[in-house]
Amino acid sequence: MNGGNVTRVLLATCGSRGDVEPLVALAVRLRELGAEARLAAPPDCADRLAEVGVPHVPVGASAREPVKNAAPPTREDMQRFMAETITTQFDRIPAAAEGCSAVVTSGLLAAAIGVRSVAEKLDIPYFYAFHCPSFVPSPHYPPPPPLGEPPAPEGTDIRALWERNNQSAFRRYGGPLNSRREAIGLPPVEDIFGFGYTDHPWLAADPVLAPLRPTDLDAVQTGAWIVPDERPLSAELEAFLAAGTPPVYLGFGSLRAPADAVRVAVDAIRAQGRRVILSRGWADLMLPDDREDCFETGEVNHQALFPRVAAVVHHGGAGTTHVATRAGAPQILLPQMADQPYYASRVAELGIGVAHDGPVPTFDSLTAALTTALAPETRARATAVAATAGTDGTTVAAELLLDAAGRAKASISA
Repeated sequence: MNGGNVTRVLLATCGSRGDVEPLVALAVRLRELGAEARLAAPPDCADRLAEVGVPHVPVGASAREPVKNAAPPTREDMQRFMAETITTQFDRIPAAAEGCSAVVTSGLLAAAIGVRSVAEKLDIPYFYAFHCPSFVPSPHYPPPPPLGEPPAPEGTDIRALWERNNQSAFRRYGGPLNSRREAIGLPPVEDIFGFGYTDHPWLAADPVLAPLRPTDLDAVQTGAWIVPDERPLSAELEAFLAAGTPPVYLGFGSLRAPADAVRVAVDAIRAQGRRVILSRGWADLMLPDDREDCFETGEVNHQALFPRVAAVVHHGGAGTTHVATRAGAPQILLPQMADQPYYASRVAELGIGVAHDGPVPTFDSLTAALTTALAPETRARATAVAATAGTDGTTVAAELLLDAAGRAKASISA
């Protein structure tokens, strides 16, 4: 596939597995449609991209390493990281985008504004994809508050709240962004949100689980980007599943878990007469003891595992929530940050699980949540919703992308 007529696309993100995996799905679908896609992303995803045969352009530092540190990053650490993230895109994306007819990014705004600047300089189409509707700017609902800043006064106008977020983004990103733009002959940007997200963003989320909410933007909901995962479960995990009744899965993905959360959760699950599968995740979580009713696992195929568990207890990331919903598995969400409170609320609204009140579980709070999640009516509702969810968003997005790339090529050759 090295002919001159092959469409080449750059996909770019900066973040955890949850940021990378949707772009993996889009890359695979583009390949099936005859295009070439490469993924610019942190070095942590090299093994995953090798598994699916997607070319990887390592960009930036490890996204996983900071999760292992004893203390979370300070505000100053985050400010420095974001400035470095912007600079990294200017340094690495031009070579990564060589020969590409379009670029798609998702995840951190700091990375997106750097990537779009490069796309602007190269004069190729740029698209941004959200994975949660609560982040799509709108005059109809308030935004999540800026990280590290106090809440706005109660009753503040919704448009004023979005503008507050935009001003906050400009204070954090405007300096490093515009200094690099000036260096390559581009004009300064003041509307950081509008520039990074565009006025025609995509919502890569399932319309049943996460419907697009009203917005002034020309937004398109494609459906979720999920690549079919055919990897088998390990022989050891298969043996554990076969040795008793369906266990409860527990995991926090790429996040740190709240202190004692694993011990509290294991105790509560055991009190329900259930076994436990613990995902170590990026924080390398460990079981509190070595009793035979618990199993510890690393990387695992959630699409194969979740249909076989009694419930999924997790942090509420978009990817985990989508896969659990498609699997018909009752869920308990312990939202920690970002889009996770939204997904917790949607799971509760749909009746397919429980939104835990706050990020830190107690034995009593988890016991109450498990009682609801393990009830037959919750399983029945989860099964019913699973039959309606599952729109193939990669096909919609790939066709939109290839159409835009084709028009861009035609305008250049005209």
